[in-house]
Amino acid sequence: MSDKSNMVKKETLIYALFIGLVIGFISGVVLAVNKLTPSTSDMQTVQTPAAPDNSELLQKQAAAAIANFEAEVTAEPHNVDAWIQLGNLYFDSDQPGKAIKAYTKSLELQPDNANVMTDLGVMYRRTKQFEKAIEAFEKSYAIEPSHAPSRLNKGIVLLYDYNKPEEAIAAWEELLAIDPNAKMNNGVPLTQEIDKLRKAMNSETPSQQ
Repeated sequence: MSDKSNMVKKETLIYALFIGLVIGFISGVVLAVNKLTPSTSDMQTVQTPAAPDNSELLQKQAAAAIANFEAEVTAEPHNVDAWIQLGNLYFDSDQPGKAIKAYTKSLELQPDNANVMTDLGVMYRRTKQFEKAIEAFEKSYAIEPSHAPSRLNKGIVLLYDYNKPEEAIAAWEELLAIDPNAKMNNGVPLTQEIDKLRKAMNSETPSQQ
């Protein structure tokens, strides 16, 4: 066998060994990657931690804040701001009875606060003391004639709790005279709400024969 043929065989052998080493290396890498990457079945068994429930945390924080202000008004019963803050916390945590007591106490100390008087009226409404709610709203704009929220809320009570749309419209028109751009709590312009209410009233009126 010629030297050339021997050389070819040697080169072929070396090449084959080289290819084998490369394939072995690539296989090893693939196996290593596969080992590090979880399979579909493995991934299915991995449980994603549930998102934390912030409502429970907020409730705890509100309870702690209420406890702090309760302690403060006990230690300083003439602290108007503490009574107002306590009332606001009761308001936000849906404790209207306690909010009424806190707001009433703050108004005994500072009777000319139209905003607190209005919040008191809202709490009266929540406890279905509608007449007291109306009285509180009227006191609010007696204290501050341009007070918008009190007139808005008075109209709401007149419409939804007393079913007196004409009186509700009258209260809201007083508000529009102060603020032509006034809006309902849901952001709807008050003028639009009045127009809708008037159309509903007209549709309920029997036509004259």
